[in-house]
Amino acid sequence: MDLSFLGNKDLLKLPKTAFLSSRKISPTAVLKCYDWATQERDKGTCIISGFHSPLEKDVLTFLLKGKQPIILVMGRALYKQIPDLLQNPLKENRLLLISPVSQTIKRQSQQNCFTRNNYIIEMADKVVFGSLDEKGSLYRLYLDAKANGKHVEIIS
Repeated sequence: MDLSFLGNKDLLKLPKTAFLSSRKISPTAVLKCYDWATQERDKGTCIISGFHSPLEKDVLTFLLKGKQPIILVMGRALYKQIPDLLQNPLKENRLLLISPVSQTIKRQSQQNCFTRNNYIIEMADKVVFGSLDEKGSLYRLYLDAKANGKHVEIIS
């Protein structure tokens, strides 16, 4: 695996909770995920995610309002220009960006996202799924995580 890093690599030593969510999710489940994100932010939990699906992006917005550590794993090359919302957390040493794919890859693909999500689950001590669709690509990862003895939760 071709790993590239930007930010505080010491965050990898912390207990980490992964957050993954399929794109299809009910409005009720969205609210439960927002509550979960707020609770984890207030507890200071280190969250690792790709923050790629719409719900994952919303969760990142909640987390960035806190001071807890965040690990963002990308399914493409690292940013050449850091987005504004990530600059302060990087300066505060509470953010780590990781790319587990070649730095020549500029766009996310289904395979790269699968690689990213596998890496996230591998690195996490606990895996939380905001929502899960049995027909979606995350379902296979959910089954693998359970089979490998990971602590797994589903919010909705």
